[in-house]
Amino acid sequence: MNVRSFKRFCKTMELREDIALIEAYKMAHKKGAAWPEITQGMKEVGILDMEIYLSGTKLFMIMDCTEDFNHEQAMIELARKPRQNEWEQYMSEFQATTLEASADQKWHLMEQIYKME
Repeated sequence: MNVRSFKRFCKTMELREDIALIEAYKMAHKKGAAWPEITQGMKEVGILDMEIYLSGTKLFMIMDCTEDFNHEQAMIELARKPRQNEWEQYMSEFQATTLEASADQKWHLMEQIYKME
């Protein structure tokens, strides 16, 4: 059996119901399109890997983080990173949320209810 040496967090969020906006959101997340400062900031707070999936307007994020990762503290630290607020404002164009909402307020942590043994 493979033992994980990281913490995994899954989150969900809704995009606005607008095909053009959804396509633009997808383009903003294509390989190499995310701002390098954003990706670097995530790595600095302990996010090892991140994937985002889309079904209709529903986003599903998987975050693999260091073993000692403290989600609440990391989100506070991430919000203080250069250009993070600018990125959040840019992303809010696509998201079914308010302009004032932080990333942590937009993305809702999911509860794990099953794990295959």
